[in-house]
Amino acid sequence: METTRQLKLARQIQKDVGEIFEQELRGVFSGALITVTKVHVTKDLSIARVYFSLFGVQNKKDLLEKVKTHKPEIRYHLGNRIRKQVRSIPDLEFFEDDSLDYIENIERLLKNG
Repeated sequence: METTRQLKLARQIQKDVGEIFEQELRGVFSGALITVTKVHVTKDLSIARVYFSLFGVQNKKDLLEKVKTHKPEIRYHLGNRIRKQVRSIPDLEFFEDDSLDYIENIERLLKNG
């Protein structure tokens, strides 16, 4: 069960990281659409697990690795946005949210089945 503080910080990180991908790092990811779908923050607020969907890209694994290499830059921009709201900026962990692919696969199986 997540506390109110965890949920509040997760929503703020989701909004801010989405804006960072859209505004600050637009040219870095070569036209790929990156949507932050959910964020989970640990109880001690030290780690934020960021889940995102990738669109407009052929090789998702390469883009995921590219996002992970830009983690310090993303965390820096996040720190500039939320530094007055938290004592320390959480470490970011990035994961691909494949729930949309899973839903499409189920729909395809139901349609063909």
